[in-house]
Amino acid sequence: MGPTLLIFIKNPERGKVKTRLAETAGDDTALEVYQKLLRITQSVTDQMNIHREVWYSRFIEQNDIWSGGQYKKKRQRGKDLGGRMKLAFREAFARGSGRVVIIGSDCPGLRPPILRQAFRLLRDHKVVVGPARDGGYYLLGMKEFYPALFDRKKWSTSAVCEQTIQQLDEMKVSYRILPELNDIDTQQDLDQSKHLSV
Repeated sequence: MGPTLLIFIKNPERGKVKTRLAETAGDDTALEVYQKLLRITQSVTDQMNIHREVWYSRFIEQNDIWSGGQYKKKRQRGKDLGGRMKLAFREAFARGSGRVVIIGSDCPGLRPPILRQAFRLLRDHKVVVGPARDGGYYLLGMKEFYPALFDRKKWSTSAVCEQTIQQLDEMKVSYRILPELNDIDTQQDLDQSKHLSV
């Protein structure tokens, strides 16, 4: 099986998405922003001619923007974000995928050339990381399965990307780092985004 792109999303439900943004902008605006982010993510991944999977946070939506047959739909399972990502990677590698990349749906600056670069870099390196400005990462790709990268981390904190890179150094795994991009989590992120307006 060829390369696989995993897209992790939250079910777009009022009061359950972009909660930090909702603190200042309100639940309706937060939901509107998240729905725009989903459409941006879809328009980018539509241009990738590879196996694509959408992983929903709570339940599989049967009729939404990801319907139509180009995306395989799955539901996330696991006690935290790390556990859920670990399971998705494990499944992809178990099916024989050679290069697996995961992205979220919070990054309006993500474009097809960056995704293509990630898959290209995985030909010669074991791991590729796309750092987000808030200290997390918007993309993680692997040529081989390294489950330890998902363990013992405080997810959604500013140390996640740094801890991941430190781990790769300790494990002596070859990796490359992509350009830094900005996730949309807060009002300040939204105000600074060139790609998104509400």
